[in-house]
Amino acid sequence: MSKFWSPIVSRLTPYTPGEQPKLSKLVKLNTNENPYGPSPLALAAIAAEADDSLRLYPDPEAAALKGALAEQNAKHGITTAHVFVGNGSDEVLAHAFQALLQHEEAILFPDISYSFYPTYCGLYQVAHRTVPLAADFTVRVDDYLNTAAGGIIFPNPNAPTGCLLPLSEVERLVAGQPDCVVIVDEAYVDFGGDSAIPLVARYPNLLVVQTFSKSRSLAGLRVGFAIGHPDLITALERVKNSFNSYPLDRMAIAGATASIKDQTHFDRTRLAVMASREQMVAGLAALGFEVLPSAANFVFARHPRHDAAKLAATLRGDGIIVRHFSSARIAQFLRITVGTDDACQALLDALQLHLKTLPADF
Repeated sequence: MSKFWSPIVSRLTPYTPGEQPKLSKLVKLNTNENPYGPSPLALAAIAAEADDSLRLYPDPEAAALKGALAEQNAKHGITTAHVFVGNGSDEVLAHAFQALLQHEEAILFPDISYSFYPTYCGLYQVAHRTVPLAADFTVRVDDYLNTAAGGIIFPNPNAPTGCLLPLSEVERLVAGQPDCVVIVDEAYVDFGGDSAIPLVARYPNLLVVQTFSKSRSLAGLRVGFAIGHPDLITALERVKNSFNSYPLDRMAIAGATASIKDQTHFDRTRLAVMASREQMVAGLAALGFEVLPSAANFVFARHPRHDAAKLAATLRGDGIIVRHFSSARIAQFLRITVGTDDACQALLDALQLHLKTLPADF
């Protein structure tokens, strides 16, 4: 701490991202990265931008990308006026907290959820109240209705649980809170859920946020977007243009735009991840793990006889990295990214060996 810090910096509890360890022969299953590479069309488009034009600023409106996203969702009544883009969905969410969630009433989000939400609340001084998940770790829509709220935000599928709220329940929540913004954070929706984008035309209080990091395999490019009523998008643009009027670089715009056009690669890789997820779930269940139903590219699992932190540390000794959270309700769970079939099998083989030799903790 320094005397030069502002009071708000002194009070902040920064978000802790997943570890990016520098280990050789690593089986990295801790940050929900896609095990398959980006579309070849995206890579070609990125390479094509690496020329003398990099001396020029990018298009501040990222018109090509917004146009591609609008075209992709035109059947739902989406136009470019409904689309906002930014540096990863984290930046899009940050702008949404500042533009749409700073009200007198506290905002609501699940008690087990994306841990960046309370960080944003601290940074932008947004009052918040957490709503407990049900005993089975699902979101109960009724808990968000008939209560005052300055806004509502939740991931769907939820993170880190992977549990999915059906689209009919999402709509019931949005319709039941017409006087506040409802933000649905769909970072993982392409791995088994139905997007809420089709609801945008009917609900002016709905903002849907997605990312190119997961299902499009472009985590290193940092591209995210939001789709919502033009009034919500205008608010986001006003914040963006008061912060950074050139948020996406030329390569990011080109690569993300090209990836949208490669539906074949998108479907092939996301379906491969979903198939590997089901095999992993079956393998973990055979080893005695309880695995929550997942519609994401990760699973959330616990073993009834072994401490999760100890298992994570033991796997690390094998060069296999998974993520452990220390929060009380989930301290005995491991969040495990779905990797290639070989990576998933390496995990299962290591667990099978260790579960035979480690003494039980419970």
